[in-house]
Amino acid sequence: MALNTLLDRHATYRKHDLALVFGDERLSWRELRDRVDGLIRGLGALGLGKGDKIAMLLDNSLAVMELYHAAAKGGFVVVPLSPLLRGTGLTTLINDSDALAVIAMDHVVPHLEAVREDLVNVAADRCFVVGDPTGGFRPYDELHLDGRPVLPVDVGADDVYNIIYSSGTTGLPKGIVHPHRVREAYCTGFAASYRIAPDSVIIHSGSLVFNGSFLTVMPWFFTGCTFVLMPGFDPAEMLDLMAAEGVTHAMLVPSQIVRLLEDERFALDRLPAVEMLCSVGAPLLLEHKHELVHRFPGRCYELYGLTEGFVTILDKRDFLAKAGSVGVPPPLYEMAILDDDGREVPVGEIGEICGRGPITMPGYYKRPDLTAEAIREGWLHSGDLGYVDDDGFLFLVDRKKDLIISGGVNVYPKDIEEVIVAHPAVRDVAVFGVPHPTWGEQPIAAVVVRERADPESLKAWINAHVDARYQKVGDVVLLDALPLNVAGKTLRREIRSAYLASLESDGDRR
Repeated sequence: MALNTLLDRHATYRKHDLALVFGDERLSWRELRDRVDGLIRGLGALGLGKGDKIAMLLDNSLAVMELYHAAAKGGFVVVPLSPLLRGTGLTTLINDSDALAVIAMDHVVPHLEAVREDLVNVAADRCFVVGDPTGGFRPYDELHLDGRPVLPVDVGADDVYNIIYSSGTTGLPKGIVHPHRVREAYCTGFAASYRIAPDSVIIHSGSLVFNGSFLTVMPWFFTGCTFVLMPGFDPAEMLDLMAAEGVTHAMLVPSQIVRLLEDERFALDRLPAVEMLCSVGAPLLLEHKHELVHRFPGRCYELYGLTEGFVTILDKRDFLAKAGSVGVPPPLYEMAILDDDGREVPVGEIGEICGRGPITMPGYYKRPDLTAEAIREGWLHSGDLGYVDDDGFLFLVDRKKDLIISGGVNVYPKDIEEVIVAHPAVRDVAVFGVPHPTWGEQPIAAVVVRERADPESLKAWINAHVDARYQKVGDVVLLDALPLNVAGKTLRREIRSAYLASLESDGDRR
């Protein structure tokens, strides 16, 4: 397999080239290889080897990148978890993954200490902390042992590389298994799709525990280019780094794009090295899409995909002509739009988006029941609704679970959001449904504004511009920001719950 040989290859043939930038740290490929080899030796000294699971509760850091390479070369299975997990959310996922070791940020340790006795498989000497030593956790740096270079562990195509959990702290655990063959397909497929080459410079500011990070992490593994990692997203800092490092490629979620567009420096004349800006994680509204391509013509992409393993890509060549689309499946992938009976629907008709290809997961970890629901007759069922046009381009309509049914009519939040974001005062928006005594459900708009705005005036404007009666919103709520999960996706259900709670509170006061 290639994945376990890539680090040594770059350390041999590109040993002095810049591999990784994080704050003041600048590591060549040889220096990174030496650190990873030391980490592999340290994990081995604990008795950990091929196939053993290591849970990570880490902020963006050098440790994450080292562990991802150690998993590839040493055969360990990494389990990236959100450092925001607490209580049973921690114990459920760590235990479900069968992790034998935990590596956590210092700010997570107190929460782990509170539930440590509930961790089934993690021994006390296999708990490590990145940052200031705290609790009974050992310093992460103790894992790095000096010695001769380590030979890659023999791994097969179906050996597991990682387990990524699809949900947060509630609900049944759904550990998505990615074997080495899937991550190798990420290496080659996304490097080709995004034109990532050995002299590219990638910047990343989103959480590395989000599977979307692998869309550029794995091409970095493959090509041996330079990866600029940020601790977190800060638009001004990101623009400074993009200019200073000559960044060519960036993967961004829509909320980040919206923030960057507020700065005039986010433009090609200020960032001439940029070759690719890709939106991922949620639909990019047309208002923002048009502004992005205006500033970076011929350099914009959009990806629609599932961690479970299917994607479509809107290529830079089609970005304007098919602006409302999320593209087509890459080579070696197939897509079908199916009705509730599993039959393919005609062109232009809405159905469930299903797909298959080289990155499709073998299944959910220890959950054959959930796997059987998600993968049927070889097709991965997304739970998303969409349609294709005459050219085969996919148009994403909405999540099935976000569908609003008003007066018996299907109402898609995205259609209303596209109208609202065109208002000059609106920066971002999320539409959701709430119960209505007559219509069953009614759309409500949560809006983030650029300037002061009157909710009633906004509501009147929206309802004058939507296409149909059933798209009219019953209320407009102003928020300082939309709540996001670690992947940068809008937490629509959280907004809805807060809105319903506020209605109950107002009723109690009355």
